[in-house]
Amino acid sequence: MDTKIIGGKIAKARKAMGMSQAKLAQQLFISPQAVGKWERGESMPDITTFNRLTEILGVDLNHFSAGARTTDNEISPLVRQPAVETSEPSPAQQVQIDLTAIDLQKGDFAGVTLHKGKFDTSSLRGANFAGADLTGTSFDVVDAREANFDGARLTDCRFSTTDLTRASFRTSILVRTTLHISGQGAQFIGATLTDVHLTKTDLRKTIFEQCIFNGVDFNHCDLQGMCFDGQTFTGVQFNKSALKDASFRGATLRNVSFTLPFSLTNKSYLAIKTTCFDGATMDKLTYAALKGLRVIDLSKVIVI
Repeated sequence: MDTKIIGGKIAKARKAMGMSQAKLAQQLFISPQAVGKWERGESMPDITTFNRLTEILGVDLNHFSAGARTTDNEISPLVRQPAVETSEPSPAQQVQIDLTAIDLQKGDFAGVTLHKGKFDTSSLRGANFAGADLTGTSFDVVDAREANFDGARLTDCRFSTTDLTRASFRTSILVRTTLHISGQGAQFIGATLTDVHLTKTDLRKTIFEQCIFNGVDFNHCDLQGMCFDGQTFTGVQFNKSALKDASFRGATLRNVSFTLPFSLTNKSYLAIKTTCFDGATMDKLTYAALKGLRVIDLSKVIVI
C-alpha cells in the first residue's frame, strides 16, 4: 500500500474536521510525532487505530483505501472489503422513533442509527447500544443499569434522571450531551467528552479513565474522592463542584476553572486543600487561578 497516499488521506480528513495533529494525537493517546509520520507516509496506523480514526474523523474505512495499491503483506483485509448496500435510511430520511415507556431490557440496538429518538421512562437495563449513532436522542427518567454504550456516538443527547449504575461508555464520543444522572458506578474509559454538561450529579463512584474533556462543565457535581489521574482537560469548568480528596496526578489542564461551592468559607478552603495536582501539567492561567486560592500544594506542578 502506498503509505504516502494513505497519509495524504489522513491529513485531508483531519483538516476537514478543523483538527490539529496534536488534538488528533490526544484522542488516539499517541504522540503528535506519530501522526506527523503517518501524514508524511513514513509509517502507517495498525488496523485497530484505523477503526478509531474512522470514528474520530467521521469517515469510513474505504476513505483510506480507495485508489490505493495493496500487497498480500499489507493490510489487505482492511481494503478488500466490498461495499455493502444497506436499506437503512440515512439520518436525513429517518423518521423520528418514539420508544417511550416500553420494556426494552437487554434490547439489542448495537450499531443502529437513531436520530432524535425517545426512550423516556423506558426500561433499558442491560440494553446494548454499542457502536450506535444516537444523535439527538433523549433518555429521560430511564432505568439504564448495566447498559452498554461502548463506542456509541452521543451527540446532542439528554440523560435526565437516568440510572446509569454500572453502565459502560468505553471509547464513546459525547458531544453537547447533558447528563443529569442518578445511580452510581458508570464507566467512562477512553471516552471523549466535548461541550458536555454534567449538572447536580453525584459522580463519586463513576469511573473516568484515559478520557479527554473538552469544554466540559461540571456544574454543582459531587466529585469527592474522584480520580482524574493522567487525563486531559481543556476549557473545563468545575463550577461549585465538591472536589474533596479528588486527584489530578499527572493530568494535563489548559484553561480550566475552579469555582468553590461555598465562596470564601473555611469549609470550601479545607476541602479544596485536599485536592492533589502532583505531577500535573497546566497552563499559566490555570496555575495562577489555583495558586490564588493559597491552600493547594502546587509545588510538584509543571507549568507550560
